[in-house]
Amino acid sequence: MISNQILQNTIDGLKGITRIDLCVIDTEGKVMATTFQDSDGFVGPALAFMESPADSQVVSGCQFFKVFDEHQLEYVLIVNGDSDDVYMIGKIASFQIQNLLVAYKERFDKDNFIKNLLLDNLLLVDIYNRAKKLHIETEVRRVVFIVETNREKDGNELEKVRSLFGGKSKDFVTAVDEKNIIVVKELAENETYADLEKTAEVILNLFKGTEAEKEVYVAYGTVVNEIKEVSRSYKEARMALDVGKIFFEEKNIIAYSTLGIGRLIYQLPIPLCKMFIKEIFDNKSPDDFDEETLTTINKFFENNLNVSETSRQLYIHRNTLVYRLDKLQKSTGLDLRVFEDAITFKIALMVVKYMKYMESLDY
Repeated sequence: MISNQILQNTIDGLKGITRIDLCVIDTEGKVMATTFQDSDGFVGPALAFMESPADSQVVSGCQFFKVFDEHQLEYVLIVNGDSDDVYMIGKIASFQIQNLLVAYKERFDKDNFIKNLLLDNLLLVDIYNRAKKLHIETEVRRVVFIVETNREKDGNELEKVRSLFGGKSKDFVTAVDEKNIIVVKELAENETYADLEKTAEVILNLFKGTEAEKEVYVAYGTVVNEIKEVSRSYKEARMALDVGKIFFEEKNIIAYSTLGIGRLIYQLPIPLCKMFIKEIFDNKSPDDFDEETLTTINKFFENNLNVSETSRQLYIHRNTLVYRLDKLQKSTGLDLRVFEDAITFKIALMVVKYMKYMESLDY
C-alpha cells in the first residue's frame, strides 16, 4: 500500500501543474490525500460509486474514477469538475497512482526477498530464480551495513537511511527487527574498505544532533561478490556490532575486518572462559586490581610494552613503573615485560570483559 505522504505529494504535484483539485479515498471510506477542504463530504458518494459497475462517473459536479491494482479496487479518485479537460486530467492521475501501486508492490517483493536472503530462508536455486525475476544482479560486489538505533524514541530512522540510499535502486534498505536497519549496498569495482568507512560515517552523521545520537552504532561486514554470499556479510556485520560493544565501546563505527582477537573470544563458550580465568588468576579476577594497577596495565599495552614511554605518559619515574610491574608479577605470576606473559594477560582481560558483557545480557 502506498503511504499517505506519497499520495499527497503526487496529487499536490498534479494540482500544481493543472490547477485542478483532487482527492483520494480508500475502499473503507478513509480520505488518504486531498488538495481541498471538506473532502469528507465525498466519502458517502465515493462508497456508493464503489458499488456501481462503472469505472468513472460524474457525481455532484466532480469526476469519480476507480483505481485498480490487478483488477482489485484500491482507491476512488475524485477530480473537481466535470469538463472533458478534467476527465483527461483524472485519467492521467489514475494512471499515475496505478503505476505507483505497481512500483511499491515491486519494492515490497524486493524487500521480502532481501530479508529472506539475509536470514538464510531461501534455497540456493530460489535465490537465483527470484533474483532474476526481480531484476536483481547476482554477480556484483556488495556489502551489508547494520545501523542500530533506539527506534522507540524516533520513528523516522528507517526513512532517514532510505533517504540516503533510496534513490539508488541497486541498494536495498530494510529492517529485520525493531532496532536494526539493514543496508545492502552495491559497490563499484574501485570502492575500498576506506570508502566503506566513509559511508558508515555518512550514515552516522544522519543522526547528529538528535536525542538518539549516542545510541546509534554502524557496523559492516566484508565485501562479497555473489548474491548468495550476502547473508555472510550480514552475519559478519551482526558480529561486529556485538563484539564492538564489548571491546571497542568508545567506537560508534566498527568493521568486521578490524575485530582482531575479539572475534575469536566472542565465540568461546562461557564455561571455557571461566576455566581459563581460573587457571590464569587462580581465585582472583582483574576486577580485583585497584584503579592505579589497571591504568598502568592498559597504558603499558597501549605503548607496546615500552617501559620508558609508559612511565613518561603516566608522569611517574621508570623505577616506579618497574616496581608496579614486579608487584603484579608476584600476585599473578605473569611478567608483562615478557611478550608471552603480556599476550596471556591481555587475552585474559578481554575474556573477563566478554564474560561481564554476556552476564549483563542475562539480567
